[in-house]
Amino acid sequence: MLFGRTAKARMPSPAEALPGRDEPIETPPARHAVLDAPLAPPYPAGTRLATFGMGCFWGAERRLWQVPGVVSTAVGYAGGFTPHPTYREVCSGLTGHNEVVLVVYDPRQVAYADLLKVFWEAHDPTQGMRQGNDVGTQYRSGIYVHDADQRAEAEASRAAYARALRDAGKAPVTTEIEPAGAFYFAEAYHQQYLHKNPGGYCGLGGTGVCFPAGG
Repeated sequence: MLFGRTAKARMPSPAEALPGRDEPIETPPARHAVLDAPLAPPYPAGTRLATFGMGCFWGAERRLWQVPGVVSTAVGYAGGFTPHPTYREVCSGLTGHNEVVLVVYDPRQVAYADLLKVFWEAHDPTQGMRQGNDVGTQYRSGIYVHDADQRAEAEASRAAYARALRDAGKAPVTTEIEPAGAFYFAEAYHQQYLHKNPGGYCGLGGTGVCFPAGG
C-alpha cells in the first residue's frame, strides 16, 4: 500500500484534520465476495460486531474472514476525525483514521476472546504508528470496542499479551483500546481485496509469540 510510505506518523489534532464530506464516498457492495453475507447492515439476527486495526486492512480482513463463526467482514476507516474520508485522505495522515476491519460474528460459534487471540497473534502490536514497512497513523494497532464487556475483555487480553511479549524479550504493547465510534466503509475495490487479487500485497505478520492459554 504505497501511500503509507510517505504518511505522517503523528496523530493530527481535530483542528488539523481534513474536513471530509457529509455523504459516503460510495455505496459498499451488497454481499461479501467470499462469505456471501451482507457487507453492510442489517446483519443476521444474533450476530455481534468487533472492530480491529492491525496494519494493512487487506491482509487483516483475509485473516479474519477465515475464522469459523465469522459471518461477514468489511474494511474501512475508524478512530479519526474526518467524516467519510477517502483512502488517499486517510493515507495523508490528516484524518486520524486507522485502517480497520469490521467483523460480524456469531457468538454461538466463536467467542470475542477467540477473535482477540487472532488479533494479537496475527500482527505486531509493539510498533506504534506502523506495521513493518508500512508507516503512518492508519497502520497503528487498535481495538475498537462496542460495549463495556468488550472493553473489559480487550484490556485483560492486552495485559496478558504484554506479559507474554515481555517474557519473550519483546517491546511494550502500543495497542490503543477505544470506543468503536463511526465506521466508514472503504472504497469497493478494497473490500475482500486479496480474494479478488490473490497475488496482492499483504504486510501482515506477527511476533511469533502465542497468546497465553487462559489469558
